[in-house]
Amino acid sequence: MARGLGKGLGRGLDALFQENRQDEIIEELNVAELRANPYQPRIEFDEAALEELSESIKLHGVLQPIVVRKSVKGYDIVVGERRFRASKMAGKNKIPAIVKTLTDQQMMELAIIENLQREDLNPLEEAKSYATLMKHLNLTQAEAADRLGKSRSYIANLLRLLNLPQEVKMMINQKEISGGHGRTLLGLKNEEDIIKVAHKVVQEAMSVRALEDFIKVMNQEELEPQSKEVKIKQKPKFLVKHEELLKQNLGTKVEISKSRKKGKISIEFTSEEEFNRLIHLLENVGE
Repeated sequence: MARGLGKGLGRGLDALFQENRQDEIIEELNVAELRANPYQPRIEFDEAALEELSESIKLHGVLQPIVVRKSVKGYDIVVGERRFRASKMAGKNKIPAIVKTLTDQQMMELAIIENLQREDLNPLEEAKSYATLMKHLNLTQAEAADRLGKSRSYIANLLRLLNLPQEVKMMINQKEISGGHGRTLLGLKNEEDIIKVAHKVVQEAMSVRALEDFIKVMNQEELEPQSKEVKIKQKPKFLVKHEELLKQNLGTKVEISKSRKKGKISIEFTSEEEFNRLIHLLENVGE
């Protein structure tokens, strides 16, 4: 079993359980003795889908046994947590199960593989599954991509979602925004802006393309004041010196700008009275 898990992550769960299938015994276990897989990466379970499965179980029972591992107190679920939850909703006291002997490592890998095969796995759950698998098996992104039959860029883009603020992650989990929105939001430089713009996406029903354009403009506007500030800092020392002298003599703000062929002196006033005072001072310069 262990040798299959290490190199065959892209295979289905059925393939992983082919060994000794003829010796498997289906047991009826008490639901109260079962607990969820402690390595389960799945965060959200669709309540409507569980309710539908629960109704089916009431009518037809559990058609496919779950897979469990014996633990100190009862059993840990390896595969089939949705069937377990739906059986509890249906009021069932027992559930058909196959008991397997598995290590913690195998438990984790099987839980991750099972969830990665689900079509309704949300982007964050998928990203967490990849991150856990890579850490657990000491895989690079390229190695994980090769084993799982994915492109490296696909896995890299999903893993970036884990850098989002928790509030935005919840919005993805609740399907308020998509994984594509989440990746685009990472183009912003601080957490406060990411959260603020994420809510704007929801309020205005922005597409990913519209969000890309919005963030491009937002980042450009943020760069312009910084460029202006750099230019001010680079003003020649002799201009700064004369600005300060004029400020002291005139008693108001003075700004001097200079290009290659011409320059400008700007003198600030805030009232007609101050304007007249400045004119009087300038008219009497040198007297």
